[in-house]
Amino acid sequence: MIQIKTIDGVLLRDMVVTGAAMLEQNREAVDALNVFPVPDGDTGTNMSLTMMSATKEINTKEFLNACDAANAVAKGALRGARGNSGVITSQLFRGFARALDGIDRITPPQFAAALKSGAETAYKAVMKPKEGTILTVARVIAEEAVKQAERSPEDYEGLFQNILTTGDTILKKTQFMLPALTQAGVVDAGGRGLLLIYMGYVSCLRGEEVPTEKLDFSADGEVRFEDDHENIGDIEFAYCTEFLIQNLYSDILDEDIDSFRRRLNRIGDCVLVVGDLTLVKVHVHTNEPGKALEYGLSLGELVNLKIENMVQQRRDNQAEQQSEAEEIEVKDYGMVAVSLGEGFNHIFADLTVDQVVEGGQTMNPSIADLSEAINKTCAKTVFVLPNNGNVILAAQQAAELCEDKEVFVIPTKNVAMGIAAAIAYQPEQTADFNVLHMDEAAQRVRTGTVTYAVRDTDIDDLHIKQGDIIGLYNGKIHTVGNDIHDVTRDLMNEIITDDDELITVYYGKDVAQADAQHLTDELSKHYDDCDVEMQMGGQPLYYYLVSVE
Repeated sequence: MIQIKTIDGVLLRDMVVTGAAMLEQNREAVDALNVFPVPDGDTGTNMSLTMMSATKEINTKEFLNACDAANAVAKGALRGARGNSGVITSQLFRGFARALDGIDRITPPQFAAALKSGAETAYKAVMKPKEGTILTVARVIAEEAVKQAERSPEDYEGLFQNILTTGDTILKKTQFMLPALTQAGVVDAGGRGLLLIYMGYVSCLRGEEVPTEKLDFSADGEVRFEDDHENIGDIEFAYCTEFLIQNLYSDILDEDIDSFRRRLNRIGDCVLVVGDLTLVKVHVHTNEPGKALEYGLSLGELVNLKIENMVQQRRDNQAEQQSEAEEIEVKDYGMVAVSLGEGFNHIFADLTVDQVVEGGQTMNPSIADLSEAINKTCAKTVFVLPNNGNVILAAQQAAELCEDKEVFVIPTKNVAMGIAAAIAYQPEQTADFNVLHMDEAAQRVRTGTVTYAVRDTDIDDLHIKQGDIIGLYNGKIHTVGNDIHDVTRDLMNEIITDDDELITVYYGKDVAQADAQHLTDELSKHYDDCDVEMQMGGQPLYYYLVSVE
C-alpha cells in the first residue's frame, strides 16, 4: 500500500533506479518481443541502456527537489538514448521534467500531468508516429492517470494502480493495432519496457524488495561513479575531492554518515557518500577541501586521498584544444557513418567518411556517441549516415544537440544505402545539392539480407522454425530454408529485375570467403546483364547483405 502523499527528489531517484532495475531484469524478454524472429531484436537492451544512463546521472548527487531530480533523469536519458525506443524513452522523461519546473514535491495531479507532458513531447519527436507502439502506451496511461488524479487528488495508491491496470490493458491491445504485431502474435516491445519501468516505480513506493544484481553497480554493490569534469558547466566549486574513510570509530552510527553527507552538501556539490560502518567512499566538488577532510576525520581514518583543481584542468584542456584547433584546418563538409563490421568500416574510410561510429543491428549507438562523432568532425557542415532504421531518430536528436555545426541526416536504413550516399557525395557542390543527391542515390538501392530465425513463428504463408535460414527484403521475410547459399539465391530471384545493372554481395564475419565467391560466381552467370561485385562486410548475425541498383 502506497502511503506517501508527495514525491520529493530523493524518492523520485529511488523510483527511477528501481524502474531501471525492473527493466534490466526483464531485458531479454523485451528483446524477444521483436516482430521478426531475427537475432537482433534489441528494444529491451536499448531502453535498459538508456535507463542506466539516466540512473547514472541522477546518482551523481542527492537531488532534494523533484524538479532537479527530474531534470537529471532527462539529461542522463537523452545522453545515453539508443535506438528509437531509447530516444522515445528519453523524450518521455524530457517532457515529464518540463512539467515539473519549479516543483519541489510532486502531488498525484502533478505527476499525472507530467506523464501527459512526457507523452506529448515524445509524439512530437517522431516525424510519423504510429499507434500501437510505446507512444500509444505512454499516451493512454497518461490520459487515464490525469482522470484518476482529478477524482482522487491525494491518492498515489489509486493513481499507480490505475497506471498499471491501464498500461496492461492498452499493451494487450497493441497486438491488434499494428498488422505486424498481430501476425507475429506479440505486444509492442517498447510498450512492455515502459510498463516494466512503471512497475518498478510501484515496487519502490510500496517498499517491496526488488533485487538489484543487474543494476549498473560494481561487483561489490558500490555505485559505479564516473566524474566527468569536462561536461560540467560553469565551475562553481574548484576542487574535486575524493577519499575513503576506514576504521570508523566505534561510536559512529548510520545517522552520523547521513549527517556527514548533509555537511558536504553545504560546502559543495556532486556529493557522493556510499558505504556502511566498515568503509565509506566520498566524493565532493568544493572550494574548501580542508573542511571536507576535517568532516571525514570526525568519522574515522582517511585513505586514498585525491584533490584535483578542476579550474586548472579546464585551463590546460582549453589550451590544448586551442592548439589542436589551430593546427587542424576546418573544411566545409564532412561525413559521419554508423557501421558494424570490419569490412564496412574500411569501405566508409575509403569513401572519405571522417568518423565511423560502431553500431547497427546488434547495438545501436547512443545520441551521445553520435554527437561526439559529429563534434569531432572538423567541418562546418556534417552529413550523417545512420545506416539503420532504428538509428535515424537518434541521429536527428544528435543533430539538434550539435548547435555549432550545420548537420544533415540522410535517412539511410542500411549500410548499402549509406555506401551509395557516400559515393554520391560531391564536395565541390552545395549542401542542399548533396542532401538531395545523396538521398536519391540511397533510395535507389534495394537490399536483401540473410540471417537465421531465433524462434518458431508463422508469418504470412511461411512456417518458420528456430534455426531456419531466412531472407528479408524491404523489411519482410520472403524466403525460408536450411541452406544459406540456396536462401540467398532464392532471395535474389525475388529482388532483381531486368532493369538492374549492379549487384554487390557483402558477406558477413561467419561466411568463408570461398563460399561468398562461389555465390558471387553463380549470380554472375545467372544475371549476365549485371555487374556482380563481392565485398567483405564483416557484419555479425547477417550472413549476407546484397544490394541491387
